[in-house]
Amino acid sequence: MGQSFRITETHSGTSFSCGDEQTVLAAMEQQQQRCVPVGCRGGGCGQCKVQVLSGEYDCGRMSSRHVDAEARACGQALACRLFPRSDLAIERLVAAGAAR
Repeated sequence: MGQSFRITETHSGTSFSCGDEQTVLAAMEQQQQRCVPVGCRGGGCGQCKVQVLSGEYDCGRMSSRHVDAEARACGQALACRLFPRSDLAIERLVAAGAAR
């Protein structure tokens, strides 16, 4: 059985648990939280872009149009491709032109 970690979205203060084999977005939706916008769930639309403020994580494939190598190196990721390896503090990033 895998580990479970605490994910905290700092803008809203929302906190939820996420297994190490589950994406942050899937865990958020499973627990009926709404702190990160949801789009395609497949890494292509960029709606669920977050800044990881603290913690260890791995990422699956993401569209480089939404998270390029420089952004990824600075801790940006798509929540639908973000797998925690420790407790995480994240902050949602609002796409240009999107409502806050």
